[in-house]
Amino acid sequence: MRVVTTAQPLDVQPTPLALLLLGREADPKSERGVECPGDLPAPSDPDLVERARAAKEKLGDKVFVLGHHYQRDEVIEFADVTGDSFKLARDAAARPDAEYIVFCGVHFMAESADILTGDDQQVILPDLAAGCSMADMATAEQVAECWDVLTEAGVAEQVVPVSYMNSSADIKAFTGKHGGTICTSSNARRALDWAFEQGEKVLFLPDQHLGRNTAVRDMGMSLDDCVVYNPHKPNGGLTTEQLRNARMILWRGHCSVHGRFSLDSVNDVRARIPGVNVLVHPECKHEVVAAADQVGSTEYIIKALEAAPRGSKWAIGTELNLVRRLANRFAAEDKEVVFLDKTVCFCSTMNRIDLPHLVWTLESLADGKVVNRIEVDKETEHFAKLALERMLALP
Repeated sequence: MRVVTTAQPLDVQPTPLALLLLGREADPKSERGVECPGDLPAPSDPDLVERARAAKEKLGDKVFVLGHHYQRDEVIEFADVTGDSFKLARDAAARPDAEYIVFCGVHFMAESADILTGDDQQVILPDLAAGCSMADMATAEQVAECWDVLTEAGVAEQVVPVSYMNSSADIKAFTGKHGGTICTSSNARRALDWAFEQGEKVLFLPDQHLGRNTAVRDMGMSLDDCVVYNPHKPNGGLTTEQLRNARMILWRGHCSVHGRFSLDSVNDVRARIPGVNVLVHPECKHEVVAAADQVGSTEYIIKALEAAPRGSKWAIGTELNLVRRLANRFAAEDKEVVFLDKTVCFCSTMNRIDLPHLVWTLESLADGKVVNRIEVDKETEHFAKLALERMLALP
């Protein structure tokens, strides 16, 4: 690109990051902007469904397909099991005879499956660009720098890291190495109870909202007990006094889907649908969670609707693929299920796993070619597994 000024022409070359964001370059070390090798079937191919069935049938018990709740319906159709990220990783570990684990989800989920499955099993992610914006908000380098800040403030020895399942293998390994545990949105309270038995403070990674909501809503802490560490500011944007006074040190990360719901969304849906029950995921902002009728994980949301009486009305604050699937499922029971926000929103990276990518993956495996394998190095796997095992041992 040539930029001309009144003084003198100046050549400006796009940075690698700019090219990456524009989709003109690939970075194999990133969860975003990565290209998959090989030729995908055309999305308009009318035979895609039959091709997927044929390839899956040919593979037989050699393949086990996992489908996260937020996946497209066309992908869920071919999943052997569905669930949230940790349930699926455990389901994979429970199938040691499956040579190939095809994880229809995002990168950190496939990493967790690789950590928990056997060395002879191969975990496949149909599209390497299916990442997670939340997981990307905490890198190993940033978290190591944060620990240095905590050390200089004289509080590191009092801090126990608790990392959300929605984090990279590197962050899980950091957590394991520093005596911490992993949590899910279902057991975050138990994980924090355990952590406060080990130390006086918690460093919660990478989702500030789940950490804050669990501490304040479920454990009775105050908002003043929480501070937010911003990795893009010197010392996280915090003073030594703030770090010493805080009980919860929250990483400045969030889910791009759940973070879009607002208090206005809640007020608006209550005005539009009298008698509606507002049910949101704990990754939503604190004011949204405080205004909701119920709060819970994806599994909780599904069970709540299963148990709901006929004729009840629900506004759900979570990813659109799941909400739409639940609306269709419960329509026959006269349960009205709507998306909490007027502006619909898919998880853009989760939505990258489509039928062409799945067909390409299954057909490649059926032909004996392993594509897009996700492997975690042994040292990272060791410490990440320590953190996961601590979670499994929670009462």
